[in-house]
Amino acid sequence: MVLVLEHGDSGALGLVLNRPLLTRVDEPFPGWELLAAEPRVLYEGGPVQHAMIVALGRRVPGAAVDGLQPISDRPDERLVTVDLRRDVDDLGSHVETLRVFAGYTGWSGGQLEHEIGQGAWWVCDALPSDAFTRDPSSLWGDVLRRQGGWLAVMARYPDDPECN
Repeated sequence: MVLVLEHGDSGALGLVLNRPLLTRVDEPFPGWELLAAEPRVLYEGGPVQHAMIVALGRRVPGAAVDGLQPISDRPDERLVTVDLRRDVDDLGSHVETLRVFAGYTGWSGGQLEHEIGQGAWWVCDALPSDAFTRDPSSLWGDVLRRQGGWLAVMARYPDDPECN
C-alpha cells in the first residue's frame, strides 16, 4: 500500500505504509518513540535510498511551526513531514503521532501515470488514519474493502491463489 506524497510533471514520491521493520524507532531516534504510532518501529518506505529517512506525522490542528512541512497546499492538511533533526521537545507538542520510514518509492515524470494506465496500480482514496494504522498487515485489505465493488472482492484474494 503506497501513499503518494508528491506528484508532478517531474515525477512522484510515495511511502509504502504496510512494511514494518524490526528496528524500534527509539534506537536511531531517541525521544521520538513516544510520538510514534504503534507498532513503534521503522517502516520500509520503499526500495529507493534506504538511508534516507522520512518521518510522516499528523500535526495538531492549527500547528504551523518550522520542522513540520505539510504534504499539500491545502490549509486544512494535517499530514506533514517531520524533521527528526529538530529537538523532540520543540516539535512534540505540535505532533499528534508519527511514523518513520527508511527509503521511499519514486517514479520519473509520467512513469506512474503510464503504470496506472497499464493496470499496474489501483488508485484509491486514503484516510488520514491509514498512515498510522495499528495493524499494517491488514491495511491493504481494509483500504480495498472501503472502495466497494470489485476492489472489495480483491481484498479477499489469497496471497497464493493455489491455497484458495
